[in-house]
Amino acid sequence: MIKTRTRLRILYLQIRNDAVTRVEELQEFARYSLLDVSQFTILNVFDTPNFPPNCVDNYDALFVGGSSDASVLKPDQYPFVQSAKALLQHCVAQNIPVFASCFGFQLSVEALGGKVIHDPEQMEMGIYPMQLTPAARQDLLFCDSPNHFLVVSGHQERAVLLPADTQLLAFTERCPYHAFRVIDKPFYGFQFHPEVDHHDLATRITRYQDRYLETDGDLQYILDNLHPTPESNQLIQKFVDRILLQKS
Repeated sequence: MIKTRTRLRILYLQIRNDAVTRVEELQEFARYSLLDVSQFTILNVFDTPNFPPNCVDNYDALFVGGSSDASVLKPDQYPFVQSAKALLQHCVAQNIPVFASCFGFQLSVEALGGKVIHDPEQMEMGIYPMQLTPAARQDLLFCDSPNHFLVVSGHQERAVLLPADTQLLAFTERCPYHAFRVIDKPFYGFQFHPEVDHHDLATRITRYQDRYLETDGDLQYILDNLHPTPESNQLIQKFVDRILLQKS
């Protein structure tokens, strides 16, 4: 039996360690999924670093957010990385839908057998033009997206090898692996931030400028080059409609 939107329940794996961004990111996912915040159960890995893979079993999907507080490449420093990888592997094995953004993308790549590196020289921070691969034309989420559209992207780590049995869907000039799906599974990873729009970016980069930017001029450049990102933001609603609710 296909559920209605109001009956969907999402497990939200959150990797945020400051109170303001925790609330902000949840509201962003709710806004663009057209779900209520009450439909999300938050599993914050800084509060609960150890959790079983089957904790997702009674939910309709797993959403995984971004992080400015952790690295997938430092599991000794961030013990929740191993639990998160096991959770994502469980979702693939059990066909549980996954929408993984930014840090969630990197977790997914590493969990499923790909490779992520630290590459600050190719850092993206701001609004970037995204380009689709030919495979995206046959994809449920991207089939009606324009071949080029703008996204919010902010990362210093990136994939250099996608896992086997995945399909590349999108890339930028600076980052060759920006979106993928697991073949024949309801599992999507996005290096960019479909949940973040240009207003959200302005707020967050101002808060986090000391972590990523060297000068006030770098911040001002980003703020002077903000543009709406509607095609990117629509991907979350498309995931809910076309994967979870199976609407055309």
